[in-house]
Amino acid sequence: MRAKEDSLLLKISDKFFYQFLLQDVHVLQNILRVLVNRILKEEQKNVELLQAILPKEIADELKLKGSSSPVHFECVSVVFTDFKGFTKIAEKMDPMELIKELDGCFSQFDLITGKYKLEKLKTIGDSYMFAGGIPIITPSKTPGAKSAIDSILASMEIIKFMERVKDVKMSLKEEFWELRLGIHSGPLVAGVIGEKKFAYDVWGDTVNTASRIESTGEVGKLNISGSTYNLIKDFFDCEYRGKIPAKNKGEIDMYFVTNIKPHLVRDNEIPNKEFWDMYDEL
Repeated sequence: MRAKEDSLLLKISDKFFYQFLLQDVHVLQNILRVLVNRILKEEQKNVELLQAILPKEIADELKLKGSSSPVHFECVSVVFTDFKGFTKIAEKMDPMELIKELDGCFSQFDLITGKYKLEKLKTIGDSYMFAGGIPIITPSKTPGAKSAIDSILASMEIIKFMERVKDVKMSLKEEFWELRLGIHSGPLVAGVIGEKKFAYDVWGDTVNTASRIESTGEVGKLNISGSTYNLIKDFFDCEYRGKIPAKNKGEIDMYFVTNIKPHLVRDNEIPNKEFWDMYDEL
């Protein structure tokens, strides 16, 4: 009798033991599921953060391979902008107001360059730098032609935006910043630098020349080099400035872009169908 009772108790205890284990397994599964979801969410945040500071293609390469190799590009249009008289006006402004003003301008520049699929490279103080033709090469019979045209269109929109800002500032009797832009097209190397803080950057004489083109320009005008002119001359009216001395570069052929050619424009500023048909044929 005693043995039967012990056997019955053992079966009952085994049953409760297995149920207890089963409950523990379910609890552990739920905990594991929560942890996995958290890890996946954190990983997605890291990917999104990487894509916010690097071109998507470069971020994907880093995620896949853990590194990104520098790439040589045959023809890239590099654009520099800066504000004339920035330092003088900035000295009179509250620092927080200064940052707010710059952020407003650069945020609009971001929207415009994004519209034309151009790559923002960096901002340094009041300087904003972007490029067309990297990290993805726009297919074209003439290397660099389409990205040069895209860079011109974006630059013209940026100038128009700053003109509107100027009008508002003048109506309020406030000081305003005047913008200079310069573009040069040519070969360069682009890649990622840094181990902990990544940065996508460009190197080469093309970059240095673009900076000189900007610094020798005039406010409110789009100054371009001869190499850029040769890529866009069928689409835009340009004013030849002559051979302009540039620091450490000698004399460089420079042009002011005045507008889209009359037969390629509508409403005096928007590329028409013929413009885009020609663009597609490049």
